[in-house]
Amino acid sequence: METVKLGILGMGTVASGLVKIIELNNSKISDSIGKKLCVEKVLVRNPNKKRNSGLPQNIYTTDAYEIINDPDIQIIVELIGGIDPAREHIKAALKNKKHIVTANKALIAACGGELEELAAINGAKLMYEASVAGGIPIINTISENLAANEFDQITGIVNGTTNYILTQMTENGLEYEQALKEAQRLGFAESDPSSDVEGDDAVYKIAILASIAFGQEIKIKDIPKEGITKISREDINYARELDYRIKLLASAVKKGNEIEIGVHPTFIPAKHPLSTVKNEFNAVFLKGNAVGELMFYGKGAGSLPTGSAILGDIISILKGGKTGCHKFKKIEKYKITYNAFKPYYIRFEVIDKPGVLGKIADAFGANGISLASVMQRQKNGDNIAPLVFITHAAYRKNIDAALKEINKFECVAKIADIIMVENFE
Repeated sequence: METVKLGILGMGTVASGLVKIIELNNSKISDSIGKKLCVEKVLVRNPNKKRNSGLPQNIYTTDAYEIINDPDIQIIVELIGGIDPAREHIKAALKNKKHIVTANKALIAACGGELEELAAINGAKLMYEASVAGGIPIINTISENLAANEFDQITGIVNGTTNYILTQMTENGLEYEQALKEAQRLGFAESDPSSDVEGDDAVYKIAILASIAFGQEIKIKDIPKEGITKISREDINYARELDYRIKLLASAVKKGNEIEIGVHPTFIPAKHPLSTVKNEFNAVFLKGNAVGELMFYGKGAGSLPTGSAILGDIISILKGGKTGCHKFKKIEKYKITYNAFKPYYIRFEVIDKPGVLGKIADAFGANGISLASVMQRQKNGDNIAPLVFITHAAYRKNIDAALKEINKFECVAKIADIIMVENFE
């Protein structure tokens, strides 16, 4: 039986999972492709470090080009992460006509088009199923299985760290900082969680998904974002009382000749399937003009789910599938916008005295914003009381104009939070 030799750049959690799956399911893999997979070389920082991968010590190298230039290695798996040096390594490998499989969402979101062009020129394939939603096969599903569809919407919970934090705040009454520490203790959050909690990770992923679904390369810089660091237990409780749940949503919606795209905390109706996605799990909701509405659910991270996605790409390459085609098209069919004509939840802290509610309501009305509901609670102390509004659908620019005016009122101590409401209508 023919042996296919793999090179791996990086030996962290995901690479360990990949090696484990190859060992665990070796017979199934061989039966599927009629070939045997063999890890030939692995790039590491410290070759003397003790590892539990089961690989022989002489397989490790500190020189990436020992792998890139090895004529016997057919496929290179890039698991370094970040933009550089991963980009230069991949470019060099593609020029050597080696197929690439990567889980690097930051790199693909920033440089996917450039790397796909280089792959096409050199007759190689660039595969990146594992870059979005871990073990959920969403990229190949959109680009192949559902290729006959015109997509209207992609909305997803694509970051397991933030979803875990919001789940703990919702179900166990934790404050944000408490839930973050628990996520870090369990390994769901990094010691520096900023990429996750500030929304960058989700931006990379929706950029990739939207570029593939809508056939137009979408730049990271064009995607507005807001993380979850301002979400409080009060917001979680108000959401529950109003029969919503708060999730960090990455969304891209086609409206005529525009794509409205962004990453934001969002009120989701408790009855919608996305509201039931808990802890480290991910889900992607799709709407196609032929297939209708679909939702894909599963573990969005972890060594085995992500390793499974990588291995799926490797098998696809070896079977000679059409995957790896040019998905990032450098055309401008649609204008990228973020008008966000939605209802909004807005929580104020106000001085507890007569006339405050009317004054704020008048400011909303003067900016063309009508109110769906108002919730007023007992004061928190120091004569400050919470005041919560849910607006009818309005443009965010109108909301911002009203809040700029309201923020000048002496009776308003603080605009505590603003969260979009998504009713999926």
